[in-house]
Amino acid sequence: MKYFAPNILPHYHCFFGADGGVSQGLYQSLNTNFKSQDSKENIGKNLEIISAYYHLPKANLLLINQGVSGHAEFAEEASQYQITADGIVTATPDIILGIGTADCAPVLFFDEVDGVIGAAHAGWRGALRGVIENTVKIMLEHGARAENIHAAIGPCLQQPSFECMGDMRQEFLQNDADNFRWFEKGVDNQHFQFNLEGYIVHKLERLNIDSISASGIDTFEAKGDFFSYRRNCKLGLVNVSKDFPTQLSTIKL
Repeated sequence: MKYFAPNILPHYHCFFGADGGVSQGLYQSLNTNFKSQDSKENIGKNLEIISAYYHLPKANLLLINQGVSGHAEFAEEASQYQITADGIVTATPDIILGIGTADCAPVLFFDEVDGVIGAAHAGWRGALRGVIENTVKIMLEHGARAENIHAAIGPCLQQPSFECMGDMRQEFLQNDADNFRWFEKGVDNQHFQFNLEGYIVHKLERLNIDSISASGIDTFEAKGDFFSYRRNCKLGLVNVSKDFPTQLSTIKL
């Protein structure tokens, strides 16, 4: 399944899902996680399938070493796993920015008027640590204007599936007491449900971005359509750290 945001034209972006690739078994089928134990040959073929969507070679993909940071970088040429960051920005046409996720929120930014694009890996830690703000900041430093930026949040863990403990909630409250609004009561008094998508929308609005879309698609529930780390954990399928499939969200000028 592919998801296309309503505020960015399809030939500029695509939130790829789990299907349409060559990987098998646990990784079936469009896995892009080089840290997994999937065949590197299969992952390479999957990346070729993704770049072919844009009628470009795999070498045009800009893929980053993602973590849980708020750090963002600017790049003038494509590279694969040479940049360590959770946000990436370019003004170079035909570079395909790619963000891998399996429950975290992929956020794509598009300013066609000023010729600047960005992509962010926004898990709860990265979102809390400022990856959204820092990605937009770099876009603005390279000529983008907030009024021209279209921001799209792709499929991610939705609030009913995002169960967390009180320590995570406390970390958010220490950052901003108003963050209580993103948490609902969970299965008991020690558990909460976090609204990651709503939190990111709020951050985008505070950056004066008017064109915002959110998929509302829950990766945990969308079995067969999107990969989910949490779902794989619940099924006992994650036995080795980093060994799980991820989908790729992409954007280009």
